[in-house]
Amino acid sequence: MDREWMNSISPYARAARRMKSSSLAGEWLDGDHVYTYIDQGEAEFILNGVKYDVQEGDILLMHPFMPHIIKSASDAPLVQYIVHLDLYYDPIKSLIDKVGLSNAGELFDTDSRELQLTSIHPLSHLPQPDRVEFKRRFTVIQKELQHPTPGGVLAVKAACLDLLYLFFNNQTLPHTRAGRMTKGWPLLERAIHFIHEQYRDSQLNKEDISRHVGITANHLSYLFKSQLGITVYNYLKHARIEQAKLRIVQGGQNLTEIAEDIGFSSIHLFSRTFKRIVGVSPSEFAATQSDFYDQKLLWTRQDR
Repeated sequence: MDREWMNSISPYARAARRMKSSSLAGEWLDGDHVYTYIDQGEAEFILNGVKYDVQEGDILLMHPFMPHIIKSASDAPLVQYIVHLDLYYDPIKSLIDKVGLSNAGELFDTDSRELQLTSIHPLSHLPQPDRVEFKRRFTVIQKELQHPTPGGVLAVKAACLDLLYLFFNNQTLPHTRAGRMTKGWPLLERAIHFIHEQYRDSQLNKEDISRHVGITANHLSYLFKSQLGITVYNYLKHARIEQAKLRIVQGGQNLTEIAEDIGFSSIHLFSRTFKRIVGVSPSEFAATQSDFYDQKLLWTRQDR
């Protein structure tokens, strides 16, 4: 990789949040770089079809439009610190406060300079002192995004540069922690993308998804179970529940409206499913979500 880009970048953070989950999580595409620090737990990250086993202290740096899936791999809740950033400030893009969009390609006409990191090994591991430094920089970014101050833009840029430095200074070598290619990734990719497009349809089923992908329902089930460790139906439920969490955070809809909007046939089924997956009822989640979500963010995907 040509490192001369380091002399020219002027990074800009678009979002910063701490996220806690205790089961499968998932993203599809993002129009910016996703810088993710694992603070607790273990997980499998599938990045563009390559699976990486990550643990506490790891950082993953994903370039724009990199398909990715996240799956918790330990009993401990997975806690992530996530920063969405661009290498170069774009005045038009900065006005769009949505991150994690399924239609990111339609919203963002990505500057080719933002794709300079497509060839890097995406994994880094921070020693303990650097983990403290990371959290300090993260706090600077999050506070400034929530409560802008005079000159705060410079503080955010400086913090973003520090985050990139921490990643590259501690980057693991590809041969020491290489990823494993996921079998059947193009088929999984099409199936998951279709789920994220059609989850509102309460009648959506395995047969519809397999028909769209062009394989049998049995083969689709095998791919999900063998590669993601989850059934197609359960993945769909996770997709819907993550959308419910998003809508609760955003406000503007009551729980019945949310249940209908994300493909549940009744509020009772929605509530039972939500509690089984999240561990608390929708109303309890609404009361505590501010601990893990910045309400100013519009997190508009399946999601993670």
